[in-house]
Amino acid sequence: MTSLYTLGYEGADIQLFIRTLLNAGVKVVADVRAVPLSRKKGFSKRGLSAQLASAGIEYVHFVDLGNPREGRDAAKAGNTNKFHRVYLRHLNTATARIALKKLAKLAASQATCLLCFEREPNECHRTLIASELATRGIKRIDLFTDSPNPNVRADCLVRGCNFGQGAAAAE
Repeated sequence: MTSLYTLGYEGADIQLFIRTLLNAGVKVVADVRAVPLSRKKGFSKRGLSAQLASAGIEYVHFVDLGNPREGRDAAKAGNTNKFHRVYLRHLNTATARIALKKLAKLAASQATCLLCFEREPNECHRTLIASELATRGIKRIDLFTDSPNPNVRADCLVRGCNFGQGAAAAE
């Protein structure tokens, strides 16, 4: 079974973030931010790409899997239901479906990690992406920069931390 890692950089510095990726054996970071800019040093697209390359990790930006503004606004407002509806509807667009297919192919060929800001996977659209890919036989493994063994928080694996509904639920 193919695995897909997820990791948010909230609360981490770039060195800790990269160390977490290396400890997990990640070879490719799939950035799923709509806007790959960050106020946090080292996490904007250009700087992040350079830092990852120096660590031997490839960077790929999947802009078509970014959360649309309406979804980001709903998430910031704490409106989880609207955030999920908006993003799952977005996953049904032609461009997102193509991007999902490319991401699935990438994950099947190399150890790949979805990147976004939020530390907690259940607060981020990367979990919805991973749930959609689970319908294609890809298992999600959430990484955390502050987790002891080996950067995978066991309670998330046990509980699933998975919305499990896929993009079809938004229709």
